[in-house]
Amino acid sequence: MTDPVCASAAVGATATPYPSVSVVIATRDRPGLLERAVRQILSQDYPGHIECLVVFDHVPVRPLDLPEQPGRPVVLANTRRPGLPGGRNSGCAAATGDLLAFCDDDDAWHADKLRRQVDVLLADPQYGAVACGIRLQGPGITRNRPGRSTPVQLDDLLADRIMEVHPSTILVRRATWLAAGPVDEDIPGGYAEDYEWLLRVAALGPIAVVAQALVTVEWHGDSFFFGRWPMIVDALRYLLVKHPEFERSPRGRARIQAQIAFALAAAGRRRESLAEVWRVMRLNPREKRLFVTVPVLLGIVSGGRVLRLAQRRGRGV
Repeated sequence: MTDPVCASAAVGATATPYPSVSVVIATRDRPGLLERAVRQILSQDYPGHIECLVVFDHVPVRPLDLPEQPGRPVVLANTRRPGLPGGRNSGCAAATGDLLAFCDDDDAWHADKLRRQVDVLLADPQYGAVACGIRLQGPGITRNRPGRSTPVQLDDLLADRIMEVHPSTILVRRATWLAAGPVDEDIPGGYAEDYEWLLRVAALGPIAVVAQALVTVEWHGDSFFFGRWPMIVDALRYLLVKHPEFERSPRGRARIQAQIAFALAAAGRRRESLAEVWRVMRLNPREKRLFVTVPVLLGIVSGGRVLRLAQRRGRGV
């Protein structure tokens, strides 16, 4: 089967070389922010067709507060399991575009995002997906993270969670979506669902990166998952079981197990946390998350306090 992106590029002057793009916004509804995200998508300087699908995740579906215009977003309900994975899968099931993209409901795309990313896919068929840099914007923080200038390989993502390879930055060929499979709706609480899916995408081939901030990420210094320590532990353990390739990345496995140790300490499960700390030390004694886990383990500071301090600097734990 011919990839629609490659086929479109070969048509020539009789048709646009730009493939159609479907953008999925899964939301529990944030009026104002949601409308802003949609406006930024529909105002792209992209020459091809853009389809925007807004999926309301088990909350009342409402018409968007936007002016009447051609190409208005498709509004639908999440018909799958409640949560972000089900919402994204519902949107992709309804999508008609040759390419698929996601946008969080509080993020804003810059006007040239799609055009620059599609140009990368048209120029090199080896890439099944392309990401871009981000701009963190929120109370007390404004920071550009343009991203790396080299493609992201699976081993890179195993070793570290690359922030710029983010749900609101990723653009994938439909063939890549079909090969990688949908977002995992079984991961506990939907935690790290984007990272788990990106590991499957990267296993198919390198992910290109446009090394410029083309998405503004609203950084609240908080999260839907804040304080849900037992669920975070379950989700990260699920991730390690589902992706045995972490065994070939001691640095990556140490990172995930250090996150587990931190969450266990924050939940007051000190004995389990200590056991994870020893495992991390055997894998990578320089793992930086150990230095914030030990004070939590000793009761010097709470896990919530550590996480808030990290998020004020545009980071997680």
